[in-house]
Amino acid sequence: MFIYLDNAATTKPCPEAVQAAVEAMTGNFGNPSSLHRAGLDAQLAVDKARKIIAGLIGTEAGNIIFTSGATESNNLALRGVSAAYGRKKRKIVASSVEHASVDKTLSALEKSGFEIVRISPREDGRFYSADFVNVCDENTVMLTMMYVNNETGYILPVKETFLAVKRKYPEIITHSDCVQAYMKIPFRAVSIGADLISLSGHKIHAVKGIGALYIRKGVRVLPVVTGGKQEKGIRSGTESVPLICSFGAAVEKYGESIEERFEKVSALKRHLLENISEIDGVSINSPDDGSPYVINISAAGKRSEIMLHYLESRNIYVSSGSACSKGQQSGVLGEFGIKGKNADSAIRISITAETMKSELDEFVKALRDGIKTIRG
Repeated sequence: MFIYLDNAATTKPCPEAVQAAVEAMTGNFGNPSSLHRAGLDAQLAVDKARKIIAGLIGTEAGNIIFTSGATESNNLALRGVSAAYGRKKRKIVASSVEHASVDKTLSALEKSGFEIVRISPREDGRFYSADFVNVCDENTVMLTMMYVNNETGYILPVKETFLAVKRKYPEIITHSDCVQAYMKIPFRAVSIGADLISLSGHKIHAVKGIGALYIRKGVRVLPVVTGGKQEKGIRSGTESVPLICSFGAAVEKYGESIEERFEKVSALKRHLLENISEIDGVSINSPDDGSPYVINISAAGKRSEIMLHYLESRNIYVSSGSACSKGQQSGVLGEFGIKGKNADSAIRISITAETMKSELDEFVKALRDGIKTIRG
C-alpha cells in the first residue's frame, strides 16, 4: 500500500465513476449521433451527465460543451474567443500564474498579433482586482483568471475582478480555469461573472480524458476542431460516452457534500501544518486563506526532486509542482515571491476528504527523516 498525496495532479476514480464508464462501454455503447435506439440511449446518458455537471455551477445543460480535458477547454476558450472577437479587439489580460495550458496558449496568440498583459501579485504576494481592471480598456477582448492556483492553492479574486470589469466594460469576455475549484469550493457561473469556465473530470474522482467548457448563452466561441455537428459544432467528434458518464457519476456522488468535504479537508490541512511547524527549516508557501486541498512547503533547502524520490521510497507520493511541468519549475512560485532555495525545495501536498490523518502523520515523519538523511 502507498500514501497518495498528489491529488491536484489527479484523483483516484470513485467506484461509481468507474462503474458508469464500464456500463457505457459494455452496454450503452451506441453512437449518440445515431438515429436508432442504441444511439438514443447513448444520447440520453450524455444528456443526463451534462445536466448534472451544469447544475453544480447553476446553469443549464445546454451551456456545457464536453472536451477531452481542461487543457482543451482552456485552448478552446482562448482561441475560440480570439477568433470570434479578435479582429477589432486585440488585448487579452491574464494573471501571471495561470496553468501552462493557458499561459502557453496566450504566448501563441501573442505571436499572432494579440497584446497579452499578465498581471503579477503585488509585493505582499497577493492579487488585487484593481490591477486587472485598470489595464482593461476598449481594446480588451478577454480577461482570463484561474480560480485556484494549482501549485500553491492561492484563491484568486475572480468574482471581485470579473464583476468589476463587467461593470466598466460589459463586452469583455471573462474566462476562469476552475479545475482546482470545481467540486471543492461552491460557486455559480453567474455569481462570479464568468462567461466561460473550464472544468476537468479527473480532478474530481472521474476518469481521465474528459473535461468541459461552460459557455454563457450569447457568447461566441469559434471551433478549434472542425468536423460534424457534435457539441453544437463547437467541438466536433463523437462524444466519449463512457468518460462523460464517469464525469457525471462523480459529480452526482460528491456534488451534495462540497461544503462538508471542504470542512473536513480544512481540518486535515490544519493538522498537517501543526505537525510540519515543529520541523526546523520547513516553510509554508501556501497562504492561510488558500484552498485547503493544496499545500505547498519548502523543505529546508533539500532539492524537491531528491526529496520526492526519498518520500517515494517510503511509499509516499507527493509532487514538486504542477504535474504538467514534468518536474521543471513553472515560474509560478517565483511570481508568489518564492525563489532561490525555497523554490528549489518546494513540495506540493494535495489532499482530499478521503485522506486520513494517519497518512499525513506518516508523511510528516518521512519528511523529518528525509531532511536529516538527504544531503543538500
